[in-house]
Amino acid sequence: MILPLLATGAMGGVLAGMFGVGGGIIMVPLLMLWARMDQRQAAATSLVAIVPTAVAGATTYGIAGEIDLVAAALVGAGAFAGAPLGAYLLRALPLAWLRWAFIVGMLIAASRLILVEPERGSDIDLSVLISLGLLLLGIVMGVAAGMFGIGGGVIAVPLLIAVFGMGDLAAKGTSLAAMIPAAISGTIPNLRAGLVDVRQGLIVGIAAVLASQGGVALAFLVPPALSGILFGSLLVLVAGQLAIRAVRAGRRERRERDDRDGDDRPTP
Repeated sequence: MILPLLATGAMGGVLAGMFGVGGGIIMVPLLMLWARMDQRQAAATSLVAIVPTAVAGATTYGIAGEIDLVAAALVGAGAFAGAPLGAYLLRALPLAWLRWAFIVGMLIAASRLILVEPERGSDIDLSVLISLGLLLLGIVMGVAAGMFGIGGGVIAVPLLIAVFGMGDLAAKGTSLAAMIPAAISGTIPNLRAGLVDVRQGLIVGIAAVLASQGGVALAFLVPPALSGILFGSLLVLVAGQLAIRAVRAGRRERRERDDRDGDDRPTP
C-alpha cells in the first residue's frame, strides 16, 4: 500500500506546485485506481494530504512574491465556511452522483484552461464588489474541497485569472494559500465521520510536499499558455478514465441490485 500512496502523492505534488492546485484532482482518481479506495475514502484521504502540500507550495510562491495576501485571506475565509458543507455532501450524496459531478467539474476546468491564455504579472484592484466576489469564490472552492477531496485550485486559478484579472503565477500562489483553511475545515468533519485514515493521508502528503517544489520551479519556467494546455489536457485524460470506470461501476451496481431483487422475490 505504501508505494501506491507515495506515487500518488508525488504526482499530486508536482501538479500542485506547477498549477496552483491542491493535487486532489489527480490524487483522488489515482487513490481509486492504485489504492482501491472508493470515491469517499479517496476524497477524504486526498484532503488530508492537501494541507501540507498547500502550505509548502504557498510558501515557495510567497517567497517569490507571487501571492496576493488580501485576496488569499478573502478566498480562504469563504473556503473555510464552504468546506464543511462539501464534507456533508460527500457523506450524504450517492456515489454515482459524486462520480459524475467530479467528472463534469474536471471537464469544465479543462476547457477553461485550454481555451483561455492567462497573462503574467497582473494584479487585482480590490473594491467592495471584488471582495464579495472573492468571498463567493472561496465558498464555491470550499464546497468543492469538502465534496471532492480537491483543494479547489482547479476552480480558483482559472477564475482568478479570467474574472478577477490576476496573473497566472499570482493566481497559483494565492490559490494554494487560500486552500489551506479549506482543507483543514473539510478534514475535521471527515475525521469525525471516520472516513479517513490519517496515516495514509500523511504518507501521500509527505510525498506531495517533496514533489511540489519541483512543480513550482516548472511553473516559473513553462509559458502560461503551454501550462494551461498541459494541465487541461491532463484533466481531459483523467476525466475520460474516470468516466469509463463510472460506467462500469454503474453496470455492476445495477446487476447487484437486480440480483438482490431476484433473491427477494417469493418462491412460487
